[in-house]
Amino acid sequence: MRILHTSDWHLGRTLHKVDLHEHQAAFLDWLVDLVTEKSVDVVVIPGDVYDRAVPAVSSVTLLDDALARLADTGATVVLTSGNHDSAERLGFGRALMRAGIHLLTDVPGIEHPVSVQDAHGEVLFFGLPYLEPDRARTELAADGAEPLARSHEAVTRAALDRVRERAAAHPGARTVVLAHTFVTGGEASDSERDLSVGGVDSVPAGVLGGIDYLALGHLHGCQDLTGTVGAPAWYSGSPLAFSFSERRHRKSVLLVDLGARGEEDGAVAVSVERIETPIPRPLTELRGTLEEILAQQDLHGTDWVKAVVTDTARPAHLQEQLREAFEHLLVTEYEPEGRIAREHSPVVRREQNPLEVMDEFLAAATGADPTSAEHQVLEQAYTQARGKREAS
Repeated sequence: MRILHTSDWHLGRTLHKVDLHEHQAAFLDWLVDLVTEKSVDVVVIPGDVYDRAVPAVSSVTLLDDALARLADTGATVVLTSGNHDSAERLGFGRALMRAGIHLLTDVPGIEHPVSVQDAHGEVLFFGLPYLEPDRARTELAADGAEPLARSHEAVTRAALDRVRERAAAHPGARTVVLAHTFVTGGEASDSERDLSVGGVDSVPAGVLGGIDYLALGHLHGCQDLTGTVGAPAWYSGSPLAFSFSERRHRKSVLLVDLGARGEEDGAVAVSVERIETPIPRPLTELRGTLEEILAQQDLHGTDWVKAVVTDTARPAHLQEQLREAFEHLLVTEYEPEGRIAREHSPVVRREQNPLEVMDEFLAAATGADPTSAEHQVLEQAYTQARGKREAS
């Protein structure tokens, strides 16, 4: 069986106030074509389809269109909710969905897998939506039992126990689990929302073993946790970068081929191929003096740019010069290097000359004593302000 694993679309997300809608639409166009080209049987999407609980109409329309076109390819689509989604809103109308589209967004749905047949038999697709511990610890507790411990580990362990119990009723069936969670050992970036509950935000890898393929969502970098989990386990990562901490990511979707279960050892042959997604433009962080950064215009003039300027004294018209050189400048930070640290902040004395106070403030702000031209500007401003005050 051929499975395409993609997650963390975050429809409606912006990148430092840049609207990503057109780029997300281009990715979905590419994805539909890929599903057709690669003859994909099942598309799995483990959460964070939207970027917010109440998505914009444009994002809802984009998802609606994408699911319809994926269904038209003949592939089965299995989708779960993430911590950014509203499980209730995303799952609304799932009973009315067209054939082949399955939204597994609630706890009861964990025990009702999607069954898909291939030449080797049955494959069960279980969906674990994002399990908020404060809520799921009650829903996943056995009838009449006390709520589970308040942790991601406790609720995920209970959910996987239900999966294994249900899978045992289908001897020989292969199992795929979609789980939106932070597995211990995964590498995070700046753009994922913190999942901490009681100071613990991850699930130990050992909790997730015994599954034929674990399709993970939440972390935005594509990564293989098979060695950590002890079973085939991957994060597909997000298809687009959502922060400069992701600038070195190879954004991907995963093409997973699930073979037959071995007659002797019972193991399932699994192969995973990374396919890089189309990137609108690179994210580049440039660090150095303003002159050094501007010298890289030919290389990075069309990139999304974060500029970290290190001149000892803040250059004049800094933002204007950067924007002229880099049309997609998103972030500017000023981190002076070589500035002599002052032991104490300037102290203003009542009897002090106001011009001396202004000179000291400029020196503290820029790290350099005012030039004669700067002092002259301050003197003119002070003289004008004093003249207006005396005139009134």
